Amino acid sequence: QVQLVESGGGLVQAGGSLRVSCAASGGPFSRYVMGWFRQAPGKEREFVAAISRSGSSTYYADSVKGRFTVSRDSAKNTVNLQMNSLKPEDTAVYYCAVRYGSSWSMRTDEYDYWGQGTQVTVSS
Repeated sequence: QVQLVESGGGLVQAGGSLRVSCAASGGPFSRYVMGWFRQAPGKEREFVAAISRSGSSTYYADSVKGRFTVSRDSAKNTVNLQMNSLKPEDTAVYYCAVRYGSSWSMRTDEYDYWGQGTQVTVSS
């Protein structure tokens, strides 16, 4: 059973930076595509970023491209999301997720395990 634990959320002013991390346990980390999603109040959960199993390929939603960077540390079984130039519309609960297989996806129903989420709040 894969377990994912997010950390690093918090409150930041617009224009600031924050890094959220996700620690994975219970499975072969190197076999997973890792994804980040977010959900704002009253909205559906949406794709933010994903990283390939090797870490050599990354994918981003248009809304965060150029501001967010996803990375993974296979030695520590962690995946990180560095968020820069934050905007109030980035406020949401951020979730990491695991997808078995080699291809990435933007669909929430194509991810197999989820963390509990961490709150990110950006004040204007």
